Amino acid sequence: MALPRLRAALPGLARLRGAGIPWSVLRNYSSASAKEKARRNAICERTELLEVLKARLKQLQASNVPEVTVNKVELAPLGKDNHQVPLQRVMVPGPAEEQSAPKGKDESPARPSSWVEKLKKEMYVRQLKVERKLSIAASQVALDGQAKAKMKGKIKAKARSKKSLKSPKATVMPMWSQSPAGLSHAYAHGKPRMAEMKEGTKKRKPQKVLEDKESSQYKILQQTVLSNLECFQFLHQPEEAERFLLLYHSSPVKRKLLNVAAYNIVMRSWARKGCLHRINRLFSMLQSIGLRPNLDSYAAELECMGRDESSAKVIERCVQRLKNDGFHVDELFQKCLFEEDEKEKVLIAIRMIQPNYQLPPPPNPETCKSTLLRDFYSREKIVSYPKLNFSVQELRECFQQQLEMELNNTITIESVEATKPLTSQAIKARKLLATLRSQWHDSILQALQKSKHSMSKVNMMSGYNVLYPYLCLLPDEEYVGIMLQVLNTLSPQGESLAILARELGSKIYNRYITQRKLRSRQLDKVQEVYEDYIHLLAKDGQPDKYLPREYWEKLVAEAGFGPSLNLKDCSWPYMLLMRLGMHMLELLVQAVKVPRNILNPRLKSKHIPVLYHVYSFRNSWQVGLIKPHPIFSQIVSDASETMMTFNSFVIPMLCPPVPWTSPHFGAFVLNDTKLMRYVDGAIQHQILLEQCPQVNLHPVLDALNQLGNCAWKINQPVLDIIISIFNDKGNEKLDIPPPISEAPKPPVAPSNSSAWNKSQKHELLLCKKKTAEMHSLRMDALYKLSIANYVRDKVFWFPHNMDFRGRTYPCPPYFNHLGNDVTRAILLFAEGRPLGPKGLDWLKIHLINLTGLKKKNALQERLEYANEIMEEILDSADHPLTGRKWWMKTDEPWQALACCMEIAKASRSPDPAAYVSHFPVHQDGSCNGLQHYAALGRDLIGAISVNLMPCNVPQDVYSVVAQQVEEFRKKDAQQGVKIAQVLQGFISRKVVKQTVMTVVYGVTRYGGRLQMEKRLKEIDDFPEEYLWEASHYLVKQVFNGIKEMFSATRDIQNWLTESAKLIAQSGQTVEWVTPLGLPIVQPYYRTKSTVLNCSMQNLSVKNSNSNQKPDTVKQKNAFPPNFIHSLDSTHMMLTALHCLRQGLTFVSVHDCYWTHALTVDVMNQICRQQFVALHSEKILQDLSEFMLKKYCSSSSPGRETKALWQKKLMEQLSNVPKTGEFNLKKVMESTYFFS
Repeated sequence: MALPRLRAALPGLARLRGAGIPWSVLRNYSSASAKEKARRNAICERTELLEVLKARLKQLQASNVPEVTVNKVELAPLGKDNHQVPLQRVMVPGPAEEQSAPKGKDESPARPSSWVEKLKKEMYVRQLKVERKLSIAASQVALDGQAKAKMKGKIKAKARSKKSLKSPKATVMPMWSQSPAGLSHAYAHGKPRMAEMKEGTKKRKPQKVLEDKESSQYKILQQTVLSNLECFQFLHQPEEAERFLLLYHSSPVKRKLLNVAAYNIVMRSWARKGCLHRINRLFSMLQSIGLRPNLDSYAAELECMGRDESSAKVIERCVQRLKNDGFHVDELFQKCLFEEDEKEKVLIAIRMIQPNYQLPPPPNPETCKSTLLRDFYSREKIVSYPKLNFSVQELRECFQQQLEMELNNTITIESVEATKPLTSQAIKARKLLATLRSQWHDSILQALQKSKHSMSKVNMMSGYNVLYPYLCLLPDEEYVGIMLQVLNTLSPQGESLAILARELGSKIYNRYITQRKLRSRQLDKVQEVYEDYIHLLAKDGQPDKYLPREYWEKLVAEAGFGPSLNLKDCSWPYMLLMRLGMHMLELLVQAVKVPRNILNPRLKSKHIPVLYHVYSFRNSWQVGLIKPHPIFSQIVSDASETMMTFNSFVIPMLCPPVPWTSPHFGAFVLNDTKLMRYVDGAIQHQILLEQCPQVNLHPVLDALNQLGNCAWKINQPVLDIIISIFNDKGNEKLDIPPPISEAPKPPVAPSNSSAWNKSQKHELLLCKKKTAEMHSLRMDALYKLSIANYVRDKVFWFPHNMDFRGRTYPCPPYFNHLGNDVTRAILLFAEGRPLGPKGLDWLKIHLINLTGLKKKNALQERLEYANEIMEEILDSADHPLTGRKWWMKTDEPWQALACCMEIAKASRSPDPAAYVSHFPVHQDGSCNGLQHYAALGRDLIGAISVNLMPCNVPQDVYSVVAQQVEEFRKKDAQQGVKIAQVLQGFISRKVVKQTVMTVVYGVTRYGGRLQMEKRLKEIDDFPEEYLWEASHYLVKQVFNGIKEMFSATRDIQNWLTESAKLIAQSGQTVEWVTPLGLPIVQPYYRTKSTVLNCSMQNLSVKNSNSNQKPDTVKQKNAFPPNFIHSLDSTHMMLTALHCLRQGLTFVSVHDCYWTHALTVDVMNQICRQQFVALHSEKILQDLSEFMLKKYCSSSSPGRETKALWQKKLMEQLSNVPKTGEFNLKKVMESTYFFS
């Protein structure tokens, strides 16, 4: 499309630009799931012209206007970009355009379509509204200035200015805290009134931020300062660190951001150089602003004295000051964290005045006092830790392989996709791609160096560029490699700008942490300790009466000297990560170009960007995307490359994980891993873990270590069958995604795009959506299968961590046992155990469980059925793709096939009882959430329904609820209720199952209605016109049925919900402690947007943190399900620990427990014992007492309203629901509790 036609299509656009109104952009959104990726990629055809148009204008224009919120639509600026090319270069040519000649200048413009007209009108109205608001705001600012000059009413003026902005939910980061490169021309092209308004905001905002030391903004800014100082220390630039510190110290306003840690970092920098006079000056500065030196301050001073061999008199004075401040010399070695040789230098200084001084002995190990684990931690009952089938030397070799992979940070493996015959086109494309990548490497390197050079010229006293030190932490080549890696993995559909920025920032941070661990010699010490630690696990190792955590702590204590294994806190604020990532992304977009005629020599040779920045509509919002040019996508497609690059932490570990010993240390050797998963920017969980006595965390850490120490291997025959189907166009029925070539073909485009009718556009949209979904699913399967194929001949491990409720998850995200049927089918225990007398029977029962055919039958009947169909089982094992294919008709076909193969091998062996099996057998909880509710309330009817009571056959709560709802329906139908009559014959177990299952986890009637509607849609004969009414009726009856059946459950749910509501309304979050001692806080707060000013576009980053008010609705709705999740995770951890003591192999998928066929009976016994033990505790009473103490113990409520609230909350918390008559010990006799 020629430029005049574009201008004709949107004549109002120039007016909007003239008014300084930018296009909008939204914050990041998750691309974790295939569904989300499909939604992201489903871009309506009617917006494509607008996307391309905005991309062209974005690269033509050079303005940057502050973000303004209008009608809940966030408007962001068109970034200033001097590296972009004229409009024609950025055009995304379609197939026709690539081959056609440019149109003449006098060609008549196409008539704008209806959506263009609508857009013009809408944008014009927005323009008028914004202009009006800005006019009012500017006038208000002017009035404020006059008032301020007369009476110095700073506080009132600030309030009026804030009110005039009309954007209470968006916070602009203080100007002096941002990168001048992104701000110096931020408002140059806006109208004067806007610049004036922002100037007023700049002058007043920092003062307010720094007055509230508990605000999230304050903590972000303070952490940014500390991160900058850490960078200078890492770069061995103490002069720069001190200059940066002085920039803040000399300003009465900025000084409020400084704490003792900031001065300590600079002290440590000078201590490394032995400059004691500089450290003395910093001590004076620190004390001059009312701060008190801490242990780290004195450690830095003594380290310096140890380096420059100061006199004993000087050291004596230092030690005396340390004692005067209430510290003891021993505390230096007990509480301080050291890097490199710092500890040794401090010791040298101390021994100058105390020659016989010895390091204090490590504290005696504390023992967990939990009543649930008294026997587990009893030294009298301790047993040998299970050994792996590896020698010490073999485990050392495994460790070296893992270490090498983590040091490289990435790993390149071969894809399992069938390699197409290497055509001349593919050879040509690969050579072309190699040439282009070489050119892009040089271009990116040049752009990076140019950017760093311009940043280095900024005069620090007039303003400091916050990003510059972060661009110096790694060699330039590493930054270039990170950017190229992101480019090479970008999908043809593009990716969210914010997600890419976060990815780039995180990659740089991870590399920095790796370098710090290397520089501090922490890695050397980890390697030294690990080589001794593996004696606990190896079959030829000596020590055996320790848990992994205990043995690791013992070895660390014995090591004595050297660096600490925990680094000093050096985390970067989330906003800083985003800003750094955005800068990298901008360099990438600007530097990477490709000749436009590279695939079509007939076109004019012009360099165009490989990546372009567009906006995609998401409801009433827009999201900034980075998309690759079709030329680049075509070259990559033609090259058909067969190698894939992953970050090292997504691959299973090749050696046993480092045991968790604290919230800061465990899992991978080098990669930084969080003990508790939480959303970006959230810090409340980490604070809670740090405040918790470490001994209280021992059960949780030991359970995670037990799960992580389970060794795995690949079921190669099943993997090979899956790969063969994957490479043969897939099979959707077997959950093997087909390739994109099998996607539905879009309708043939008419010659004139305006001739498309509504149905054609809808069909095109559906095709695009389906294609995007298929691409996402295909890539997900490709990742999993390629990783599985890479470790097919290896033994590997999955380190574990947990979410904030205590639910455990493997750290490698793609390939693990929490995956789908395909993934689980290709996993085997690395350790084999003989089947024993009942093992083969358990394999057969497990197979029938996987088919879903005999859910209501007794175990003996399932076993008999398996024996009846042995011919089908053996046929499936022998001829999976050519036989009768019985396995394909089951609920979990791939796991069923794997089980068929195992049964065939065992039954054909000379002695099935002696057959060594590696196969995991599952035992699944029966509606586990309701089981916990029934046990909490001692609800007899509920207990029977969910198999807590012993029965001859399993009780099916879903069928019982379905029968109850059918009874309600019959009564209503007899009374003439139309919808009850329509539903005759349609109420089944399948229809109600999902809603019954999720009621316990807090599903609302609205969510339940959607679930019902989805199930009814799946019934072909159900009349579509009654979907809404029928689903509304059914969800009401299901809730009524559950209320009648589980009265105690509803009482407990209501008590939990009402308690959480009152707590949240008081401005506090709901907290509790699990029976194992894990502290939990619900992370639901009202979100607040922070505008991140970047040259490409402004990002409105929503953050949810503890300084915002709690989200009352989420706090109260989430408390019941989260509390139950914390109980099911507690039950699982108790089972895992006691299985360890019995020598069992145990892993779990939440409420589904896995072990060898030989040990199923033992695991079942332990599982029931621990459930009874858990619910024998006074769980609800303990919760009530904890909350009364936390929320109602204030002796001076202050205000009358608070006193009334406390009284109401005390009444609510004290009114613990009464329990029923169910005898909990009956669970021990229940066969179908877990089965």
